[in-house]
Amino acid sequence: MKIVIINYGAGNIQSIKFAIKRLGYEAVLTDNVEEIKAADKVIFPGVGEASSAMAKLRDSGLDTLVPNLKQPVLGICLGMQLMCNTSEEGSTKGLGIFDVDVIKFNNEVKVPQIGWNEISDLKSPLFSNIKDNAHIYLVHSFYAPICDETIATSGYGINYSAALQKNNFYGTQFHPEKSSKVGEQILENFLSI
Repeated sequence: MKIVIINYGAGNIQSIKFAIKRLGYEAVLTDNVEEIKAADKVIFPGVGEASSAMAKLRDSGLDTLVPNLKQPVLGICLGMQLMCNTSEEGSTKGLGIFDVDVIKFNNEVKVPQIGWNEISDLKSPLFSNIKDNAHIYLVHSFYAPICDETIATSGYGINYSAALQKNNFYGTQFHPEKSSKVGEQILENFLSI
């Protein structure tokens, strides 16, 4: 199985590579369009700020490639947010895969949300063998509200989308590569989709 991690300069790359290796697979880090198209599975990571990350995607032409991929694609954290219509962070236009706008947590909660939280309302093969209220690791100040494409929720002042899915596209607000055994199982599930 060929697993590609998209390299666009905005990723938690090494921890994802190590997590995939622990599962017994190798992942290739690349921004090569043909290599990404030829992959069996694509991981779209992201750490950082939305507008500068989108600028990097546009500069490399990946902004037109990613929405047209046909194989399973997993967006992680900022990667998931960039797959949405827009983000309030830097007034950024996203890739428009998920039909939801990313907004900032209100001033009633401390941002960023950092640490362990529970996921529930699990609705996808991505969560096979994961129990409701399992703990996952998050670091974020912006979130996708609950929408038709929500496949898991979490709460921080309000309930929000912890994960999204549309067709072959999956996204997690949390970091499966940093979420211990639960995250490992979610990555394993993604690789077997």
